[in-house]
Amino acid sequence: MRTTKISGVLFDLDGTLLDTANDLGAALNYVLRKYNLAEVAREDYRPIASDGALGLLTLGFAQALKNYDYEVLRAEFLAYYQENIAVHTCLYPGVAQLLLTLNERNIPWGVVTNKPEGLTRLLLPYYSEFEKCLSLVGGDTFTNRKPHPEPILKACEEISVPSEQCLYVGDALRDIEAGNSAQATTVIAKWGYIIAGEDCKNWQADYHAESPLDILSLL
Repeated sequence: MRTTKISGVLFDLDGTLLDTANDLGAALNYVLRKYNLAEVAREDYRPIASDGALGLLTLGFAQALKNYDYEVLRAEFLAYYQENIAVHTCLYPGVAQLLLTLNERNIPWGVVTNKPEGLTRLLLPYYSEFEKCLSLVGGDTFTNRKPHPEPILKACEEISVPSEQCLYVGDALRDIEAGNSAQATTVIAKWGYIIAGEDCKNWQADYHAESPLDILSLL
């Protein structure tokens, strides 16, 4: 476990700061309805929500996915999602207070997500809490995406904090792998899209946080 003084914080987005599952699930079910297939219940799509279009379409279409043009399905999914990107999405309880406290303490912070940068930039302005976000790195911003460390290292440069002095908070194994590879201090967001029964102890994170406000005790 690292003991370096923390000077900045980077976050994953879906399942960490924003609960986007219901809007992503609505996009999936829109496509399924279009092809007269059974819709997916919230409890089934929620753990897959941060896996993007591929993960959700694979969940919904299952073995039948090979019978369709995936790129067409993906385009239909993303078009619906883009038009309905903030209908049901909300900040997790405690996130607003967490970000406000970081701002009050002049601790720089940013977002590193595998969500496409264009969609992320479309989504964040709906929530005023992101006005002080100093770095926004999407899944297609650079050559590599998480679990590669490049997005986190680039974001650390943008917030002017060495990666060794940065927290990276996320709810997926790829988040922790990317943070560890970048030499950041890693935190599992236990409130996020983690499959029931998943043993997060094997992820080798530095800390496990039960709620967003737990992050403050690490600063």
